[in-house]
Amino acid sequence: MRVAFVSSETVFHHDTEANQRLQTVLELLRDAGHEIHVYCTQFWDGEHSAFEREDITYHGVSVGPDARASFLVRLPFVLAASNPDIIHASADRPKQALAASVGATLARAPAVADWYGHGGLPTDRWRRLAARSVDRNFVPSELVATWVRELGVAERAVDTFPNPIDIDRIRSVTPGERTDVLYARRLDDGANLESLLLALAEHRTRDWRATVIGDGPERATYEQLTRDLRIEDRVTFAGDLSLDDRIAAYRGAHVFAQTAERCVFPTEMLRALAAGCVGVVEYHANSSAHELVEGWDRGFRTTSEDELGDAILDAGELEFRDVDDHFATYDRDDVRDRYLTTYRALQESAGIF
Repeated sequence: MRVAFVSSETVFHHDTEANQRLQTVLELLRDAGHEIHVYCTQFWDGEHSAFEREDITYHGVSVGPDARASFLVRLPFVLAASNPDIIHASADRPKQALAASVGATLARAPAVADWYGHGGLPTDRWRRLAARSVDRNFVPSELVATWVRELGVAERAVDTFPNPIDIDRIRSVTPGERTDVLYARRLDDGANLESLLLALAEHRTRDWRATVIGDGPERATYEQLTRDLRIEDRVTFAGDLSLDDRIAAYRGAHVFAQTAERCVFPTEMLRALAAGCVGVVEYHANSSAHELVEGWDRGFRTTSEDELGDAILDAGELEFRDVDDHFATYDRDDVRDRYLTTYRALQESAGIF
């Protein structure tokens, strides 16, 4: 299958969560033998309009990320000339998804828009037009699906595709040092690590140890908070770790706590749950993390620090595991096959097959 991905910016421009998600999908399809083309603004040196990297062809629709008007004007005609089987556009910038849908009409190919969102999706005119112009809207979670439906599209026009994880890789990594509670996220103003630290401090008389993975501008503030709470000898700040080191830590941890205020899809939490952790989630309106533990017998959803502390104690009573098959459907191969099934269904409904 010849798949055209559209995003004016890629991970090689800015390494955002939305760009990482798109890169993951196109690499999954490439690894399955499909022909992948990315239509973006140029990020490579030289005057050549196309650049191949690791069996993916990147096409410079315009010369740089500042040339947005040129990108939008040229995109439909470039897509029409490329003869794609399907067009998969990032909706991080809604006008590019709208331009991609025009290109899809010219190319007589289905178009999908991939929505990620960061703390919500404004219901402005361009987003409403983009959501309605494509054949299907892809989202990472039910939280984002709700935001997209609020743009005026029917439920049947929205499909949820979680960020995938590599189950085989998780199984292959040797479990790390045992710890009772683990937290992993960038330590910024949305981390809300204080909820976990305050909950743990309420049980300072008990024997527990916690590890915090991640770095960021609020790290020093959180380290000071552990000293103020007199739990600094119980909490280890591990900083940024490689993926394999994070997986090792997850396989050695008993409980994974998720307290962040904003999270459209908790990829690190998913890895931790697949690595055997019991999941404890503090509910927030702009976080989808609770979706992973709903209806699961090793998951706890809380709404306050008191509930959080009690849930951590209850979670600690459950069996320790270093792998959990419950999350096998989130594996890379399974998620890739779901994308391909949807692509083919859209082609059939468009009369392409």
